[in-house]
Amino acid sequence: MVSSEKGAEPILKESVEAAEALADKANERERGHIAAARAWLDGEYSKAVDCYGQVLIDYPRDAMALQFAHLTDFLLGYSWMLRDRVARVLPHWSESVPGYGYVLGMHAFGLEEMNQYSRAEETGRHAVELIPTDTWGIHAVAHVLEMQGRLDEGVEWYSSRTDDWAPENGFAFHNWWHLSLYHLNLGQTDRVLEIYDSAIRPGPSEVAMEMVDAAALLWRLHLRGVDVGDRWKELADTYVPMVEDAYYAFNDAHAMMCFMADGREASAKRLLSVLERRAEEGGTNGMMTREVGLLLCRAIKAFDEGDYATTVATLMPLRPIANRFGGSNAQRDLLSLTLIEAALRDGQGRLAHALLAERTDLKPGSPFAWAATARALELTGNTDGAERAQAKSAALAATGTAAVAA
Repeated sequence: MVSSEKGAEPILKESVEAAEALADKANERERGHIAAARAWLDGEYSKAVDCYGQVLIDYPRDAMALQFAHLTDFLLGYSWMLRDRVARVLPHWSESVPGYGYVLGMHAFGLEEMNQYSRAEETGRHAVELIPTDTWGIHAVAHVLEMQGRLDEGVEWYSSRTDDWAPENGFAFHNWWHLSLYHLNLGQTDRVLEIYDSAIRPGPSEVAMEMVDAAALLWRLHLRGVDVGDRWKELADTYVPMVEDAYYAFNDAHAMMCFMADGREASAKRLLSVLERRAEEGGTNGMMTREVGLLLCRAIKAFDEGDYATTVATLMPLRPIANRFGGSNAQRDLLSLTLIEAALRDGQGRLAHALLAERTDLKPGSPFAWAATARALELTGNTDGAERAQAKSAALAATGTAAVAA
């Protein structure tokens, strides 16, 4: 159910119908699970998470309901519920209850998404102490380090415990993606491509979440003008048969990145046509497409066509509501990165500087943010400021982020 891809729908339909055939014999708790799965199958994603939420009110130790509700809150961009839905059940859990560490890992991620970084890190580290192989807890701490720009610490956090999160784990690709972001912001693009080839996209895959991470990483490199060889082609080839699905708006935006970066004009136009139709439909994905997904895809297309002014004008009003089409703060950062690069290329120095001031305030240890700030200041005519920003970027990249930021 929570795979976020159309290909899983036949199996979900079969499972839901089998469960509904037994509903007369089910208890109230089981019927709550059946109702949630049915709602998702019908395209009412928000209703599905409400059903799981009701199960959790009555059965706060239902780990299955909690896990599915948490993942659905993530897919819907319900940042506050990533935190609060877990907080609701915490009084009923303790270290004496098996699985408590996993619950803490979920709470840590919700705290991070609500920018409560100190509590998130403390809770996440405790979760990992209890269950060292809790990849979600490890991932929650990694999000804190990413959002605060603690790049060296992020590399160390992952590298020192690779055996806990990487071997034979279905979520490993996403943790590798997070590790690659630290290296990217340190300017280590060779290492980023090495991780891409060996761990994020080691071979063809039609798993939607894996494809999203691959596209998101390549687009970040694309924004920086890094040549990624034929990597776009393989990924775009995989997305082409899925154009008609338009099952989940967040995925569609990443398909658009692939089509535009690989010069697939016909596929890009076809995807926009499908999304325009989806935007007129009901259901949760219709709302997500209408309010964010379609506009974001248009902005991505405009960017790669060199229409940077349109990109800026489209993305500026989307940033405050981007959570409506799902993903995490770190994933949706791609909107800000695209907006900043579009503003720089369009010569909008003051806007770019303002957006980068947000970034350097939160991530003072980011060499990338200071290098981009130097570009923005050059556009405004502040040569001295640009030189200082560029020098800071170089120092951070050369001597380690933590020491220079301090």
